[in-house]
Amino acid sequence: MARIVISEMMDADGILLLEAAGEVTYDPGLWEKPEALMRWVASADALIVRNQTRVTDELLAEAKSLRVIGRLGVGLDNIDLVSAKRRQIEVVAALGANAIAVSEFVLAYCFSQSRPLIAADQDVRQGHWNRSLGGFELYGKTLGIIGLGDIGLRLALRAKALGFSILASDPRRLPTHWAIMEGLVQLVELERLLQESDFVSLHVPLTPKTRHMIGTQALSAMKPSAYLINTSRGGIVDERALLGAVHTERIQGALLDVREVEPPPPDDPLLGEPRIMLTPHISGLTKEARIRTATVVAHDVVRVLSNQSPWASVL
Repeated sequence: MARIVISEMMDADGILLLEAAGEVTYDPGLWEKPEALMRWVASADALIVRNQTRVTDELLAEAKSLRVIGRLGVGLDNIDLVSAKRRQIEVVAALGANAIAVSEFVLAYCFSQSRPLIAADQDVRQGHWNRSLGGFELYGKTLGIIGLGDIGLRLALRAKALGFSILASDPRRLPTHWAIMEGLVQLVELERLLQESDFVSLHVPLTPKTRHMIGTQALSAMKPSAYLINTSRGGIVDERALLGAVHTERIQGALLDVREVEPPPPDDPLLGEPRIMLTPHISGLTKEARIRTATVVAHDVVRVLSNQSPWASVL
């Protein structure tokens, strides 16, 4: 019987599928116990992780029976893909499973800044009637999307329906991509996107090239009225530069759903800046997305363990 280790949170629907295929060890806090993780993985046929488990060459060297790694999400920066490929370990991911959730999360932030409902509600409850809290319209604003993958495209479709003008920057996309040819987005250089966008949303993987791609120079190019949104990976934004940009009103504000260190330490300087909204890496964790993610990955893990080709291999 196959041995399957799950080291982070996974929805019950996926676990049930796995239990029908093998012996499952589920410990959502196992990623915090590297020695215990090493022991469990040593005899595992499958390992399922989110973004916290560090799947290193050292860990894979101990995993003598490992045949497949399932990633509950799409980011792969926590998995040594070179080592996995060298050891002929399949890697599968939940491609597209949380794209709707993330795109809706980005738009929720845009709405929260354009129409300050919470502030208006609090104002009325305090005995006031401040009609200057009407906010602004999203219609006619420009949304800049950095990274035109599945999530970026889903966001563009929804934003277009709201009347946004949409700029996109992605060196991997050709001008013949359907979203560009059909007029959904306008493909531009990064500098122009930063200069013209009212909201800038990041949807790129964390790589040596993208680490701190949003730093002092990029932030200085943005409008003073603009907002930055990061739901991809924390390392893409230079947090010190962002804090300085908000303090000096170089930009209006930001939403960080992901951080360079997760969770951040108690003395995190960003905690004291109210114009930087901080959320605990939840943009892709709606009820529906969790179920899709868990079942997509579980099905592919079972397929690999049954000597079938996976649907969503990333190697």
